[in-house]
Amino acid sequence: MPTALLSVYDKKGLAEFAHQLAEMKWTLLASGGTARYLAHQKIPHTEIAQYTASPEVLKGRVKTLHPAIHAGILARSTEEDLRELTSMGWSPIDMVVVNLYPFEQTIAQPNVSLEEAIENIDIGGVALLRAAAKNWERVVVCSDPRAYSLILHELKQGSVSAETRRKLASEAFARTARYDALIAAYLSAEETLTLQLYPVQKLHYGENPHQQAEFFSEQPHTSPFGGKILQGKELSYNNLLDLDTAWRAALSYELPCVVIVKHQSPCGIACAEKVEEAYQNALTSDPVSAFGGVIASNREICEDVALAMKELFIECLIAPAFSEAAREIFRAKKNCRLIEAPLITPSAGYEYRSIMGGFLRQTMDSGDPPNATWQVVSRRQPTPQEWEALRFAWKAVQYVKSNAIVLAKGTATVGIGGGQPNRVDAVRIAIQHAAERAPGSVLASDAFFPFPDSVEIAAQAGITAIIHPGGSVRDADSLAVADAAGLAMVYTGVRHFRH
Repeated sequence: MPTALLSVYDKKGLAEFAHQLAEMKWTLLASGGTARYLAHQKIPHTEIAQYTASPEVLKGRVKTLHPAIHAGILARSTEEDLRELTSMGWSPIDMVVVNLYPFEQTIAQPNVSLEEAIENIDIGGVALLRAAAKNWERVVVCSDPRAYSLILHELKQGSVSAETRRKLASEAFARTARYDALIAAYLSAEETLTLQLYPVQKLHYGENPHQQAEFFSEQPHTSPFGGKILQGKELSYNNLLDLDTAWRAALSYELPCVVIVKHQSPCGIACAEKVEEAYQNALTSDPVSAFGGVIASNREICEDVALAMKELFIECLIAPAFSEAAREIFRAKKNCRLIEAPLITPSAGYEYRSIMGGFLRQTMDSGDPPNATWQVVSRRQPTPQEWEALRFAWKAVQYVKSNAIVLAKGTATVGIGGGQPNRVDAVRIAIQHAAERAPGSVLASDAFFPFPDSVEIAAQAGITAIIHPGGSVRDADSLAVADAAGLAMVYTGVRHFRH
């Protein structure tokens, strides 16, 4: 009867996994909180303290650091090793399921104490993973709950393959290496950076056909955006970049939202009560640029939306779900990639960019910080309708390449100008796209106006309200133009460059 040792901090999926192992006649060993969890789930198991005849000591600091455990894991399949185990009254351990104390999450918390950080350094778990990974030819090692389904699938076919055991061992060593590097960096006087990434997909090529490319993930056993491709070819390098921009923007709105992106810059963003209306408004913002773009929706794509999209050439469409009727419509558009992805709040962690000879790291721009205070600086207050459009436009402009300008009416963009070396050109482009829709719209600028010329052009185009960070030495000049034209102006005190 095979034996599995279970000792996990993250108990997600554990009950079902352990239950199925027990049904397949596995003996389960468990320690501490894992044993209590299995007992609560009424899953038969043996506590490690009972198995080793050695109680937990130092208030649980030492549980699995015992020769009976590590000899059972490290024993090879040789007669000599098995005979020695038997002589000691011990048995081989065939699977080790461990995930570690959340050291990284602990030190990411504000004002965490050194004592608290130290207490979240896992010792026994790391030792178990390394021992099992070293003996991968006999032992299955699982360091991530997302591997449960793969292990169960192969066990039901007979046994876990050598290829899978080796892959799981590699992941376990990678995880302990990253874990130790994080601890070393935390305790070091000089911060060091260790990135542990897992290869997920070799891409057909990079931005251009002569460039090689590959997609790596922060987690193993995952896929881009944590989703799945329902139809169409594999995602390309450029698809992934465009989808990242579109999906982040769509997820930032609470109302049903549709975002259309081309070359990493939105050409249309709209919110509405119905997804179909949001799509039509986003498309109207710049229908020429939308051709061959990617689209993100933060709501299910149903039949009506699919019919509305039917005539547009779309590279990729990402949404949390697609109705069967919508999928049937898209089957006629075989080159359109459909990606179903979970609605996950974008991480507030770090983002990285490479430069020649190094990397840049910064915290993610997740919108205005909580202490941001908006200030109406013009003589005229914005109307309720203008406030709605200003709030929408201020969020939209954060996803446009700098210099970035967004014109909006209600909760839809009517003109976008971005990626320009000077701000006044971005204003002109946004007004050009808006055309007859510019009068009565509001304007959002990702940074302040260095000169009043942008405000002058906006006033001439019939724009009625402006929102921007403020902070220029010439703010008074721009404000004077706004007041003279009867524009409302709001300072946010926060800049949102996107390069």
